[in-house]
This record gives sequence, structure tokens and C-alpha cells, in this order.
Amino acid sequence: MSFINDIKADIQSIKERDPAAHSALEIVITYSGVHAVIMHRVAHWFYEKDMIVAARIISQVSRFFTGIEIHPGAKIGKGLLIDHGSGVVIGETAEIGDYCLLYQGCTLGGTGKDQGKRHPTLGNNVMVGCGAKILGPFKVGDGAKIAANAVVLEEVPPNATAVGVPARIVRVNGKTPPCPATQDIDQIHIPDPVAQELCKYKVELEKLKKDVEELKKGN
Repeated sequence: MSFINDIKADIQSIKERDPAAHSALEIVITYSGVHAVIMHRVAHWFYEKDMIVAARIISQVSRFFTGIEIHPGAKIGKGLLIDHGSGVVIGETAEIGDYCLLYQGCTLGGTGKDQGKRHPTLGNNVMVGCGAKILGPFKVGDGAKIAANAVVLEEVPPNATAVGVPARIVRVNGKTPPCPATQDIDQIHIPDPVAQELCKYKVELEKLKKDVEELKKGN
């Protein structure tokens, strides 16, 4: 019964959050993200019953048809929306909370250095932008946002926004740190951390030039 309720929540979540979705029937028939999640829930059931080969066969069939790779050991909450989906990879020990949103090309992976728990844990209502990589056994807090193409290598607090390579926090609970050009992300207007660092160095260089000029005048 829980399996059916989770699938219903997945479909309802897409209807409410994807403006391109017009009906539940359209979602069930045409959305590869839904197909991948449904097949994962079946594969995960076999995985928990220690029928690993059957679970892996189901997950590989799902990958072939959807382009989304979810290891059957991953734990996924209800209401997950995988938008477009191609190239999404979710590792064996990854955990995803309720009502998360994953865009195409994102990875919940490992670094190759950890044993046991190797992949990230996403809280509830987490958004992961297209092409983003979250690597390692740490937590991304409830309501966090990961910008497109960000590479996250350490814990992200709840309601925070992380951008860049490697990712850094640019907003927490609606407040920005004292850094120019830091705005809430919307997949388009994302601050460039490299440009921000260059700007900081330019300001420091101008200050040094002024100090040198003052020293020359004093002499």
C-alpha cells in the first residue's frame, strides 16, 4: 500500500510543480522521470529482500529505457520530481527526502575515498540544478538549492543556496553574506564565484596602489 501511495504522491507532485504537465495520464505515459522512479521502487523492494541480481536487472532495464541510473539500494522519499532526467545518476547509499527536485544531468555520487555510506543524503524539498554534482557521504539540508553545474563536496545547511566549483554557500535563510552580486538562484541569474574572486583581488590591488602612492609622497 505504501508503494502505491508513494507513486500517487510522485504523480501529484509533478502535476503541482511542472507547468508542462496537463494530466495524470500524460505524466504516467510520457514522463521518463516517473518511469524511472516507479521501476526503482520495484527494484528497491527486491534489493531489500536481498535479491540483488533481480534488483540490478530491473535498474539496468530502467536505465536503458529512461536514461536515468538509480542504484536499487538508494532510498527515495515520496513526491520526487526528476525533470527531463537524462543523465541523472543516483548512487547506492544515496538518500533522498520528500518532494525533492532533480534536473537533468545531476549526480548524487561518491568520491571513491569512503567506505560504507558513500553517497549524499538530501533532506526534504531540495532542488538540484542541471549538471550539478553532489559527491560524498554528507547531508544537504531541507529546502537547500544547488545551482546548475555546481560541484558540492561538503555539507550544505538547510535553506541554503550553493553555487560554483567547488560549491560555496551564497545564501542561507534568505540572507546573503557580505559579498557583491550574490542573489537568489533561478537557474539563470547565478553569481559567478570566479568573477567575484577576481573583483575582490582587483579591489585589494587598487588599495595597495594607493598605499604605495602615499608612501612615495611621504618620502
